[in-house]
Amino acid sequence: MSEIAKTAVAPKKYIDFKDVVVNDNIVISLEEAGQTTDAIKKAEKVSKIITTTLTYIFILALVALVIFPFYWMIITSLKQNTEIQASTQTFFPTIVMWSNYVHVFQVFDFGRYMWNTIVVAFFSTLGTLITTIFAAFAFARLKFKGREGVFMIFLTTMMIPGEMMVISNFITVASFRWIGEGQTLLQAYLAMVVPFLTSVFYIYLLRQNFKQIPNELYLAAKVDGKSDWSFLWRVMVPLAAPTLISITILKFMGTWNSYVWPNLVTNSPDYRLISNGLRGSAFVDVDSGQTEYGYQMAATVLVTVPLFLLFIFFRKYIMRGVGRAGIKG
Repeated sequence: MSEIAKTAVAPKKYIDFKDVVVNDNIVISLEEAGQTTDAIKKAEKVSKIITTTLTYIFILALVALVIFPFYWMIITSLKQNTEIQASTQTFFPTIVMWSNYVHVFQVFDFGRYMWNTIVVAFFSTLGTLITTIFAAFAFARLKFKGREGVFMIFLTTMMIPGEMMVISNFITVASFRWIGEGQTLLQAYLAMVVPFLTSVFYIYLLRQNFKQIPNELYLAAKVDGKSDWSFLWRVMVPLAAPTLISITILKFMGTWNSYVWPNLVTNSPDYRLISNGLRGSAFVDVDSGQTEYGYQMAATVLVTVPLFLLFIFFRKYIMRGVGRAGIKG
């Protein structure tokens, strides 16, 4: 007998209206089905709670890992040097030494180092903005033979570590006689600024932002008789303002934190930046020859606060500029 015939003659099982047929062989009651559903929902809820808890624990651990060095820097700036060098470290100063900050201004020439840092950061950032805008506009809008090939060569240079450029940059500034005996303040500024007036990464970032601007605007400007120069400064630059602000802030912060290159190309401590000054002899005790870490950390806090406030107030521009540049036009 075929399967169809067996099915036809098989007696039908009576199913109460309170029962639910799961398949041909299993029949469960609505009460059992409800209990099964509640168990599934409860398991999902418990799983969600566990997952959320583990996620927050992981995030809090990362936050603690990032914040702890700053916390340690602050409490160290408020400790005595004997407490800092003790074998057992404390997580809060036994005696809060606010006088460390007063002493910093007495032994550390903030004015000179800050002026050098601001001058170098300003001209380095301004020069980077100019070269970045022109290069990004050329790669995004102008059509010339070999444009994509040249841009790919630019991108490949990002694979080269910056440390490998130190020797070539040093030879370049030395050939211009900007370093060596008799170095002037202007020559020191040129040696610190000129090698870093271009950035391939910033060019790539702004080019991606420029490519988002509709080509119809460029064609309309051409119909109206506008030049490329006018279209660049009146249309593209205002539309790319968030990205330009991001580049300005990141470049300024990079110059502010630079240490190796200014220390390499300057002969006199009077020409160096704030980061170099923090490693100077102003915080070494003359009698014992030991570094006064409390004073040094107090100076570090004072130097770090401006960058921290800069990021806090302009973080939305940084995120918006980088985010918009990451979308292909």
